[in-house]
Amino acid sequence: QVQLVESGGGSVQAGGSLRLSCAASGYAHYMGWFRQAPGKEREGVAAMYTPGGATDYADSVKGRFTVCQANAKNTLYLQMNHLKPEDTAMYYCAAGLKWTPYDRSRSLAPTEYNYWGQGTQVTVSS
Repeated sequence: QVQLVESGGGSVQAGGSLRLSCAASGYAHYMGWFRQAPGKEREGVAAMYTPGGATDYADSVKGRFTVCQANAKNTLYLQMNHLKPEDTAMYYCAAGLKWTPYDRSRSLAPTEYNYWGQGTQVTVSS
């Protein structure tokens, strides 16, 4: 069982930045950030393969968001720059143990993850 606790959400104006943190209680092969806006499906934002550091991003956030982990590999970060109103959503951290090695075709799919945090709200105003 891996417990995940997110922090760092908040309200910011368009063009601003936020950094989300996810503290994990145990090891996972891969971890990711997802978001869900009201009335929309949960979507993958960024993912990282924890042993090797490989990363993936949704097209909508490439060049603006960066996922990284602390040296101890028990904290995952999402640095979000140049935020847009369409980035407004509840952001969730997730951890997966279903497969290894890293599979880019599955890394941003919510169904591939075993454990989820409770989420942190990000609101971007225009």
